[in-house]
Amino acid sequence: MTGVCPNQQIEAMIARGEITASPDVLPAQIQPASLDLRLGTVAYRVRASFLAGEGRSVADRLAEFEMHRIDISDGAVLEKGCVYLVPLMESLALPQDTTAVANAKSSTGRLDLLTRTITDGGAEFDRVPAAYTGPLYAEICPRSFSVLVRPGMRLNQIRFRQGQAVLSDTELAALHAESPLVDGPAVIQDGLGFSVDLQLPETDLVGYRAKPHTGVIDLDRIGEYDPQEYWEEVRTNDGRIILDPGAFYILVSREAVHIPPHFAAEMAPYLAMVGEFRVHYAGFFDPGFGHVAAGGAGSRGVLEVRCHEAPFVLEHGQVVGRLVYEKMSEMPTQLYGAGIASNYQGQGLKLSKHFKAVG
Repeated sequence: MTGVCPNQQIEAMIARGEITASPDVLPAQIQPASLDLRLGTVAYRVRASFLAGEGRSVADRLAEFEMHRIDISDGAVLEKGCVYLVPLMESLALPQDTTAVANAKSSTGRLDLLTRTITDGGAEFDRVPAAYTGPLYAEICPRSFSVLVRPGMRLNQIRFRQGQAVLSDTELAALHAESPLVDGPAVIQDGLGFSVDLQLPETDLVGYRAKPHTGVIDLDRIGEYDPQEYWEEVRTNDGRIILDPGAFYILVSREAVHIPPHFAAEMAPYLAMVGEFRVHYAGFFDPGFGHVAAGGAGSRGVLEVRCHEAPFVLEHGQVVGRLVYEKMSEMPTQLYGAGIASNYQGQGLKLSKHFKAVG
């Protein structure tokens, strides 16, 4: 079979011992096309981000970079601007025909909580080669808010694939003709282009910008925090805003996106040709996103934007990134938004689930 592994294949991998965990993997961790990863009991404060490198283990490199270790068993604060390494509860023993890619979960990205997966011998973040056997670690760098974490929290996720499953532009155009992927013209070039919406109906509110000095966010507290204490509203009457270097924004795509059940997608995090900024740290879109609970009409993609280098004018309808679609190896037995806890189905401009609803 070729393609992204659905939930039932992930369950089979667990049964075969290709995915192991202590304690055992929980059913709630298994998503339609990915597996949520859980934090372990200790966080290492390190001097800098690092990769293990070929032939070297993360544990060996920790001896070079560790500043101190924190027992998070009863909860501990990870400070804004610091870099931490946390061993995860899950380990892998991948077969020869299976690779994996990891990414931050949606709520993690919306908090500007840079979370990347690293492995022993790894030369890239968030990439696990075929036949990898060993532990997994999360590198966590809170960029906008300090956060309170505990063991078992799920900040990142991992997707398994067999073979090459990415759709070519020709295949993507054919899929769009058969089952529209966006609610308008499709811009297809190395994936499906998406643009920013700075003219939302009946409001001049188009986004949010993270405040620089805020309190701690306990990641277990859902719908708890007042957005006004953590975010500034971004408003415009002329369909454009100026991004400030180093600032973090929550915006929304103009297109409503649809992921058919036999496919998964990943949002490319950075498109240098359209400006010096990064879009969307949390890049996985599951089969069924915008398909079931949204009535098949699609769901907006929330854009997590950080500007680099120089102030940048962002205008309504400007293409800011692309979605890369992949085939599933088989139809998942569960879909996004269908009987599982899917916080962002049918979404518009929306902060992470930790904040009280706006308006």
